[in-house]
Amino acid sequence: MISLARFHPKLIDALKNYDRASFIKDLSSGLTVGVIALPLAIAFAIASGMKPEAGLIAAVIGGFLISALGGSRVQIGGPAGAFVVIVYGIVERYGVANLILSTFLAGWLLLAMGLLRVGNLIRFIPVAIIIGFTSGIAVLIGVSQLRDALGLAIDKMPADFFAQWHTLWLHKDSFNPSALLVCLATVALIAVWPTINRRLSRLVPALTHVPGILIALVIMTLVSEFFKLPVETIADRFGEIPANIPSPSIPSFNWETAKQLFAPTLTIALLGAIESLLCARIGDQLCHDRHDPNQELMGQGIANIVVPFFGGLPVTGTIARTATNAKAGAKSPLAGMIHAGVILFIMLLAAPWASHIPMAVLAGILIFIAWNMFEAHEFKRLKHFNLTYRAILLGTFFLTIIFDLTVAVEVGLILACVFFIYRISSLTRIERLHLPAEFERADDLGLEQTPESEIRVEAYALYGSLFFGAIDRVENLEDAPSVPLNSPKVILLELHQLINIDTSGIESLKSLCQNLHLRGGSLIICGANQQPLSLMSRSGFTQIIGAENILPNMTAAQARLRQILAQMQEVQIKLGA
Repeated sequence: MISLARFHPKLIDALKNYDRASFIKDLSSGLTVGVIALPLAIAFAIASGMKPEAGLIAAVIGGFLISALGGSRVQIGGPAGAFVVIVYGIVERYGVANLILSTFLAGWLLLAMGLLRVGNLIRFIPVAIIIGFTSGIAVLIGVSQLRDALGLAIDKMPADFFAQWHTLWLHKDSFNPSALLVCLATVALIAVWPTINRRLSRLVPALTHVPGILIALVIMTLVSEFFKLPVETIADRFGEIPANIPSPSIPSFNWETAKQLFAPTLTIALLGAIESLLCARIGDQLCHDRHDPNQELMGQGIANIVVPFFGGLPVTGTIARTATNAKAGAKSPLAGMIHAGVILFIMLLAAPWASHIPMAVLAGILIFIAWNMFEAHEFKRLKHFNLTYRAILLGTFFLTIIFDLTVAVEVGLILACVFFIYRISSLTRIERLHLPAEFERADDLGLEQTPESEIRVEAYALYGSLFFGAIDRVENLEDAPSVPLNSPKVILLELHQLINIDTSGIESLKSLCQNLHLRGGSLIICGANQQPLSLMSRSGFTQIIGAENILPNMTAAQARLRQILAQMQEVQIKLGA
């Protein structure tokens, strides 16, 4: 019977012994993160091919539900940079309506993953795959923003990486120098703000938690308005941003359409799961806590089920905002819920002003985020790692860029499994053991022997794991060219250093045992650990070899070997007579 995970949000435990000091910390953190999240929500929505309000809705509703129902104390949820390329591709191929349906279905898949305790397994995805697809997504985000950074007059960018470059080249004549200057100035302001902030905060302590993204957004928007720079704004492309949350509407569900959306649904769920648990682990390190991965997936699932009813983007954990929340001193998930309220408050009051933000400013913000997402230092260190690590990381990276995240992660996991199997297989070995002198000439009975009637005794120790990738080690025991094929033989296998065995390993031992029996020989096993012994019993191997031939140690095995040799000698004496 499958044991389902318990639904127990972190908020319940965090609010025990909650006091005024903790609330003040949560309020301060929530206000800080809310201010940071507002421009990012707008930027991610536009970069994803959606209207600005889709990002704001996702940040408000999704962010609130992830904090309230998730398994992390400091996780901040909402639209994420990692989703930009994925969502844009889905909108391009399937349309906005099917993105909403895919998000809804992905939410149920995430909820099921949490209930079935898959969260514990996702954490074992190799770090090379995570670095590869994160860096690949960063490259794609950067390329997708070149249209607005250069002010090119392109109605719609394609989703394919190479098609994007081709489209950019075809519209190069529409280059707008003012847009490029605004974009570069935005990136520069964000980059130098920490240095400026350290100096200014001594004079004005309130500036300590003001993010560079917000400073760059406000300053460059004001500069563009004051100098009447000829750059496209949010209002020029999308019109005014609505100052309200729309009424919920049920996503249209059609089974035939749903079957076509298997790939995008899986992509959203897979990325959401990986990204959220990665963020939660980073949050744990910063706040010295431990998240519940299965509860986190359940919270993510519920958020993605609800958000589509309001037309929002898919949501997941966000690394930058989670880290900011933890560093700001958040004490409970209430900080994340306050952050959602802050975004809603600003949205209701300041939506008309947000419409004047230049697209080049948002492009600069996203290019800066993409640069931080790109793990440049990991690529520099590649020469220090083995071929396996390099192949997985680079393979995932290039497949993410050329194809999509689902293909990249699938191939990356396959490569990781193949290399893991190869490595474990190479660690599995068999070494010949030297038995006491009494067993060296077990066939010396004073009779005239032929090669076919010789009794040979061989002993081996097995090390590592006897699984499907290493069964050739056992199969090779029967292939010694100097031994006649029908020669009776007794083989003793010492398994004390064998850590585990699978059904393929059991089948190879069965085959060895049966072939020895056909030649009048026997197989003896000793020193097996609990896991191999358990599988031998459950698979019926114990009945085939005989319980008397499975011994606890080498001393008992040698005693059994003497009995078998005595029986075989009696048989040969009778045949000789």
